[in-house]
Amino acid sequence: MGIMTALALCLGLSACGGRSDGGGHSGDTMQGVSAKGKLGSKPDISFKTPFKVKNQTHQVIQEGDGEVIRDGDRVCARSLALDAKTGKVINSTWDKSSPECSIVISRKSIPAFYDTFKGLKVNSTVAVGIEESGSGSSQATDSYIMALTFVSRSRNLTRAQGQKVTNLPSDLPKISLDDKGKPSLDLNSYQPKGGLVVQPLIKGSGAKVGQHQSVSANYTGWLASDGKQFDSSWDRGQASDFSLDQVIKGWQQGLAGQTVGSQVLLVIPPDLGYGSQKQQSIPANSTLIFVVDILAAY
Repeated sequence: MGIMTALALCLGLSACGGRSDGGGHSGDTMQGVSAKGKLGSKPDISFKTPFKVKNQTHQVIQEGDGEVIRDGDRVCARSLALDAKTGKVINSTWDKSSPECSIVISRKSIPAFYDTFKGLKVNSTVAVGIEESGSGSSQATDSYIMALTFVSRSRNLTRAQGQKVTNLPSDLPKISLDDKGKPSLDLNSYQPKGGLVVQPLIKGSGAKVGQHQSVSANYTGWLASDGKQFDSSWDRGQASDFSLDQVIKGWQQGLAGQTVGSQVLLVIPPDLGYGSQKQQSIPANSTLIFVVDILAAY
């Protein structure tokens, strides 16, 4: 498992050895790691080696001077990963064109670190301990210090926001929204014609979504055959984050190039969906209908 994957899992408590009750605890304090350098720039990290690491331990090693990070914010971070045994830098995102923006400040998404991260200022740096156990017959354990520098913060939209599209094709399914923005479907006697349909319903004014970016979205999906709903992030009460490289082709082709804030109707034929493979409540060879609110792209 890669270092950045280990960090993502650790932040979500999926792969860490610490508590996983999600009760908002702040984890254990780490001591002995320090940072030098200009705030918001690549820090010089130091600690005595070999350094004993425990999962979820963390330490604020630079207090930032930017905006306060609040509950519900999405934060973008640059990171350094150092071998805890040698102090050697083994991974860095400081030389990449853009920071990693997958962290949302909420008790649900980062329960072990929520109380520490919330209230920090942009340009703060936090050291996080990560232990990665060997797999299979290997009993080896790799340990890292991950130094996260929060370089910006933003607020995700909670629903599509922009200019409503008028003069929609009359033969498309009809979509209505409740007060919170959750969509409902009227098939309107719709008969799929076999190709991918991409129809913006609301045109957002945000940045265009890149083909290989990740997005945060609220969505609902229905079967085109009978209009039965099979999935909805609205029902779970939380938007979903995903990479366009890891979703069905209809989503990738339909969402790339759209703008943040948009609401998009997708009709996805089987060959751009799940094909002949049954997926829980989705029969094989199903044409799928989605309404997707694009809340953020990163």
